[in-house]
Amino acid sequence: MTTALAAIILLGLLVFVHELGHFLLARRYGIGVEKFSLGFGPKLFGRKRGDTEYLISAIPLGGYVKLMGEDPKDTEVDPKKSFALRPVRERLVVVLAGPAFNVFFAVLVFWVIYMAGVPVLRATVGEVIPESPAALAGFQPNDRIVTIDEQPIEEWDQLVSLVGVSEGRPLQMTVLRGGETVELQVTPALRKAQNLFNEEIERPMIGIQNLGTDFFLRRVDPLTALGRGFTQSGNIVSLTAVSVWKIVRGDLPARESLGGPILIVQMAGQQFRRGVMNYAFFAALISLNLAILNLLPIPVLDGGHIFFFLLEAGIGRPVSLRKREIAQQVGLFLIILLMVFAFYNDVARIFSPAGGTP
Repeated sequence: MTTALAAIILLGLLVFVHELGHFLLARRYGIGVEKFSLGFGPKLFGRKRGDTEYLISAIPLGGYVKLMGEDPKDTEVDPKKSFALRPVRERLVVVLAGPAFNVFFAVLVFWVIYMAGVPVLRATVGEVIPESPAALAGFQPNDRIVTIDEQPIEEWDQLVSLVGVSEGRPLQMTVLRGGETVELQVTPALRKAQNLFNEEIERPMIGIQNLGTDFFLRRVDPLTALGRGFTQSGNIVSLTAVSVWKIVRGDLPARESLGGPILIVQMAGQQFRRGVMNYAFFAALISLNLAILNLLPIPVLDGGHIFFFLLEAGIGRPVSLRKREIAQQVGLFLIILLMVFAFYNDVARIFSPAGGTP
């Protein structure tokens, strides 16, 4: 029940944010909105206010905003409220507003998280690998590294970053050991490792692992938190875009990289049980992924509409209705294939020998 509730709240919130973007910008331009629905399929609840019917529908895997005049063949719509009769720029902004709101939501969540405080790993040694540069330099478990080449550090990520850009030159480190400071010099060596995409790379390493239990809470002021919110969102968008491109090229196995609604439900429950901050971070992550997915240039997605609007702006006239209908049928077929494949991956994970936990 906890997992189901966490997933329903998460998906409902993100769909609401996305569709709210379309809704508010449509209203801003005076475009009529016939329906605002959370979910697809049969109506469960509904209430009409003004020209708009607000719905909660049976299938909680998305939602939609139906704009007046969205179908060019609908001639009974007031021309002043018709979406199809609006300039390309206005239609483009209305469609872009959905993904944009998902991005803004993620930035807002990260902003709150950074102000509330983020648990950060200290640069404390947990294990020293035998015969490694760190072992030869005299590092010991529980050493806390406080400076590298006279540059103060606190976080494990700072240590990893400075070692990574060392290019193999000797590093002078100060460590705290039993209340005393010890000066050590270590020369990183190139070692094989795997990056985030499971690709084998070589990078400078000194041969230590973090303690894993030494954390401190890092809080920042609102302005700094906002900047980090944008930075974190940008990093996730960039990483996700690179991942999608690598899947398309075949560099990443799609079967291991793509997940569907079942995986999202599992992860939502896990993160909810781990605490509010974990759940909020996961919500921001899924919100950014939803924005990227909707921007793919596939008809029936926002990105497909954007592609046709840009094409219309380029050639000076709308693409023929027949061509758009064919493109939408192809796009719908591709989306159905993608959903089936994602469901298959989710089910395969559940029944894999490794168990159902991703």
